[in-house]
Amino acid sequence: MVLFSVISLVTVGLLMPRALGAERPGHIVPDCVNGPLKSNKICDVKAKPAERAAALVAAMTQQEKLANLVSKAPGVSRLGLPPYNWWGEALHGVAGAPGIDFSGDFKSATQFAQPLLLSAAFDDDLVHEVAKVIGTEARAFGNGGKAPFDFWTPDVNPFKDPRWGRGSETPGEDVLRIKGYAKSMLSGLEGNNPKERLVIATCKHYAANDLEDWKGATRHNFDAKITQQDLAEYYLQPFQQCARDSKVGSFMCSYNSINGVPACANTFLMGTILRDHWKWTDDNNYITSDCEAVLDVSVNHHYAPSNAAGTALTFNAGMDSSCEYSGSSDIPGAWSTGALNETTVDRALNRLYHGLVRAGYFDGPAAVYAKLGASNVNTKAAQQLAREAASDGIVMLKNDKTLPLDLKRGSKVAMIGFWASDDSKIRGGYSGPAPFLHSPVYAAQQLGLSVKTSTGPILQSNAANDNWTTDALTAAKGSDYILYFGGQDTSAAAEGMDRLSLAWPEAQVTLVKKLSGLGKPLVVIQMGDMLDNTPLLTNKGVNSILWASWPGQDGGPAVMDIIVGAKAVAGRLPVTQYPTNYTDLPMTDMNLRPSASSPGRTYRWYPTPIQSFGYGLHYTSFKVSFGTFGRRFSIQDLLKACSDEFPDTCALPPLPVNVKNTGKRTSDFVVLAFISSTNGPRPYPIKTLVAYTRIRDIAPNRTADALLEWTLGNIARHDEKGNTVLYPGDYQILLDEPLQTKFNFTLTGTEAVLDKWPSPPA
Repeated sequence: MVLFSVISLVTVGLLMPRALGAERPGHIVPDCVNGPLKSNKICDVKAKPAERAAALVAAMTQQEKLANLVSKAPGVSRLGLPPYNWWGEALHGVAGAPGIDFSGDFKSATQFAQPLLLSAAFDDDLVHEVAKVIGTEARAFGNGGKAPFDFWTPDVNPFKDPRWGRGSETPGEDVLRIKGYAKSMLSGLEGNNPKERLVIATCKHYAANDLEDWKGATRHNFDAKITQQDLAEYYLQPFQQCARDSKVGSFMCSYNSINGVPACANTFLMGTILRDHWKWTDDNNYITSDCEAVLDVSVNHHYAPSNAAGTALTFNAGMDSSCEYSGSSDIPGAWSTGALNETTVDRALNRLYHGLVRAGYFDGPAAVYAKLGASNVNTKAAQQLAREAASDGIVMLKNDKTLPLDLKRGSKVAMIGFWASDDSKIRGGYSGPAPFLHSPVYAAQQLGLSVKTSTGPILQSNAANDNWTTDALTAAKGSDYILYFGGQDTSAAAEGMDRLSLAWPEAQVTLVKKLSGLGKPLVVIQMGDMLDNTPLLTNKGVNSILWASWPGQDGGPAVMDIIVGAKAVAGRLPVTQYPTNYTDLPMTDMNLRPSASSPGRTYRWYPTPIQSFGYGLHYTSFKVSFGTFGRRFSIQDLLKACSDEFPDTCALPPLPVNVKNTGKRTSDFVVLAFISSTNGPRPYPIKTLVAYTRIRDIAPNRTADALLEWTLGNIARHDEKGNTVLYPGDYQILLDEPLQTKFNFTLTGTEAVLDKWPSPPA
């Protein structure tokens, strides 16, 4: 349907709502002082939040209730309840969305690096600081009437297939990394005040949403066939963090079906697991559909005979609001048939407005965060953090000691490629207007370098009209250093569009080969998603490779900070780099483990990557070793010593690690600890990340110590039924990627079920 492609453009911020003829989406703040709303208990700040929400819902007529079950809620003018558009976006900064208005004192917002690059820093404290800035700016927009108090972020779907068009929105492919990112992001976005949320965050897309449009299978009609083992172990683990452990305010159910049932009509997902098993039961927790997903239930999944029937199924299953642009559900029809009843409607509205009460939406000046305003947006501290976060995430994939470059004022540098001087490229998807966009060429000029620049191809083949090589070679021949800015932009992969190839674009490989033949220092800086770097890794004329994803508003200076050595590179790959023939595996295959038809997915199962998850080079050298750690632990003793409600969260003794900088430059170092064992069900993972941390500023010839926190759940396995089981036996801890050292320990006693997975419907 044409509507879906239009929605996608709006969602990623490439079209603002006015481009579709909609009115400006500004919000009116509730008036609890002078308007008719003041007589309703919703305005009583001393009343219990649940009672406040219930009083508002009780005052609505039935038709008013039905009208407000959609994202663009009209409110109730009779009661003084203003319209409210729940659709806000803030993936890596406040972004374009139908509910957000960039105008007046709120013309821009800080735009950080894409989540995948932020995740590559492997620093959850950094994630938290970034999230605090995003949450603060988002709330300021809300207070200013320019946005809702709800923001549909973060995206915690695992990035298991490198072709997925939205993978850069996620923290990567590893469950532990995603959970750590989600925990820190949510604590920053929602704040730590028990009385009020800074904003209401939303974990999306629940669940198994990692396909856009691949050979006729689209996110709107795809049925993900998933075993309970993979569902519990991989696809739902990040959402467990969101719901059970972080108590996020909101969830978004996804477009796709899971095992034959559309996600937004799936009682097993939204009822049995989310609300019952994970105890996500607070009255202020609500579920929104993905935008237009309700219509998919009948039109694309054919799970219901009509839109009215499909609409009723979604609300009865536990969804509370239908996100739509111009009307895609049939709430009146569902009501008129009796399939949608008053109890369900009231439940949904109570959750929605209770959530707003918990965010201080009705509290005016009495709200905890009421004073946040335009002065809290685009601060100098936020701008500096955006630059630091981008450089912290950049990963070096090749270096023959060429980097860092010893550049001085006046050094002659050729900066070649499609994003060298094009600042529009550096934000990536789901972006809003930034206060500025600084390209690499801008940063080089600020350093006083003598820059010659030339553009280059993006996705072209060698058969394309070549209007770049002559200029590029001229610039390179007149310079002492060559920086090539290539890779892929959002025209290769984005919402609504998956990739079909993992190869470097043919015309770019040809241009790089010609540049490498000049015999000058050549550094390739890659934008976008992971590609098979084989042609660059094997080309001796390519001296260094940096992966920079989409680095955000100060991406150019962040990249140049690494290139000139102002910052020491320390990022690690949050995804596997696969060979080009990985695309032989259908995207629609959701199985993770290797089989006769599949080599396996993610670093845990795939044996022959080009470069592995966790790989990343440095400007110095490090030696990593273990501190004193026990060799035998009793499963039953470990459980007996823990009183946590959920045994998988019980802590293991901290893992002591020593990191010595044996080189000549001060640098950060990311500690990665994996385990390997042959315990539990076959097949066995190659290895599994169990703990990580980033140690900062380790000086030459200095040793830094770290205690890695980990839990019983980190080393447990999932059986065929989905149960989380801790198995006795021998385990091996592996430090670093590539491996530097290892340590063996043993779990004694009998196996223990840490989490019994609910049985799916027959």
